[in-house]
Amino acid sequence: MANITRFDPLNELTRIDPFGDFDNLFNGFMVRPVFQGATAAPQMRLEVSEDDKAYTVKAEIPGVEKEDIHISVDGNLVSISAEVKKETEQKEGKKVVHSERYYGKVARSFALDKEVEQGAATAKYADGVLETVLPKKQGSTAKRIAVD
Repeated sequence: MANITRFDPLNELTRIDPFGDFDNLFNGFMVRPVFQGATAAPQMRLEVSEDDKAYTVKAEIPGVEKEDIHISVDGNLVSISAEVKKETEQKEGKKVVHSERYYGKVARSFALDKEVEQGAATAKYADGVLETVLPKKQGSTAKRIAVD
């Protein structure tokens, strides 16, 4: 069975920072690709599954500390956000040769079919994957309104 994936070329272009390596933008122009040193902004990939009692949400958030992950549930609206911090530094002796820093925030929000029992929700983070179990609220809170 073939895996079908949706490709959005505009999404890929919006994630590229053309000025990330501005100092070397014109070095070797027409010899190497212009965006060679550009890095893509982080993106959170989600997998939501459902059974009779709960929703299970898996979010890929690599390189993040678990203290920097925030989950909020309001009825059936779920929001997951994380602060991404990346620092690299290369030294030769006591002299810094190269240093890079990246700070940013990645977030996703989505609505579920049923409301979530907030008190029984659990979450764990391991190997760059956040797994959240959101039990469904028992009973229906929806009210049917008759039209006159």
